[in-house]
Amino acid sequence: MIHFTDKQWEKVRGSYRKWWKNQLHRPILPCIFWKRDPQRATSKYPLLSYENVHDFSITPEQIIDRFDYELSCYEFYGDAFPLMSMTQFGPSVISAFLGAELHNSKDTVWFEVPKKIPISELNLEYDESNLWLNRVLSIYRAGMKRWRGDVVMGMTDLSGVLDIIAPFVGTEELLFALYDEPEQVKRVIAQVQKLWLRFFREILDILQGSQGYSDWSSIYHEEPSYMLQCDFSYMISPEMFQDFVVGELNDTASHMTNAFYHLDGIGELPHLDSLLSCEHIKGIQWVPGEGEPLQRDWSEVFSRISEAGKKIQAYYNLDFHLDEILKVIERADDLVKMQFSYPYQDRDAIKRRMREQYGVDE
Repeated sequence: MIHFTDKQWEKVRGSYRKWWKNQLHRPILPCIFWKRDPQRATSKYPLLSYENVHDFSITPEQIIDRFDYELSCYEFYGDAFPLMSMTQFGPSVISAFLGAELHNSKDTVWFEVPKKIPISELNLEYDESNLWLNRVLSIYRAGMKRWRGDVVMGMTDLSGVLDIIAPFVGTEELLFALYDEPEQVKRVIAQVQKLWLRFFREILDILQGSQGYSDWSSIYHEEPSYMLQCDFSYMISPEMFQDFVVGELNDTASHMTNAFYHLDGIGELPHLDSLLSCEHIKGIQWVPGEGEPLQRDWSEVFSRISEAGKKIQAYYNLDFHLDEILKVIERADDLVKMQFSYPYQDRDAIKRRMREQYGVDE
């Protein structure tokens, strides 16, 4: 059984409320210890993954049963809470909802359209019979039926609007279209943004009555929010980012309570000032990207975000970085740690450190 009480839920909500108001006086620090006695039979079903996402013989109820077993093996400490990840359908899953082919391997998912469509001819529409849309929705329904909202089911990885468009047009072709057909690009951006919000709300309708909301970032929200992104942006200039991305991002964020933005790699750093100027983006998740050493000093990035009054999430495990980040940001409340799991045998030492160094209570 999943060991997480109503009292623990109230504690998580209370900590986040104080954190958003800069009254917690410490970072958000979730810890999960694995593996405790699950006090239930082992699930015989496979864990949903990139590798088996195509296997529709695994029913939504079986998928949920396996997640229930996994969550039953966890002890939640600090600001941790029961969270089911729904990232297995890959980033930009909306591309599949709109008709792109979903391809998978052991380690990733990607989307393709056999015949590219010129941006001037592209018109994407909602299809209520779409296979992937209904698969995702059916898993949310099964989870809400099983857990009755006592497990937060993370929003699937909806990704960014230009990331969703790229498989239909082609990445290189879309880059040229920014120069050659900017009004057509903006037309499709507006079209896809409306669809993005429709899918977002459709999932939220199923999640009504949940203890809260989250996504792949593991940040807890009492009200619907999301980790927005635009991975396509690493290929465009700050001027183009301002022209094609910022307006849509800020408008999409306005439909949420506390939207974050996923700043992915040094190629996106030139866009940081534009993002910090977005009224409705309340926080930035910084990911250094592939090939960047873990020990590299990102003090300037963290301090700029903090000085702008935005919250911060560093994507990687902060065990070796937490104290360094706290030295350069305005407030300890500015930082939220990813929800990682640790070996069960390490829990006493980690709990001691969290109590003594950061003031996390039982």
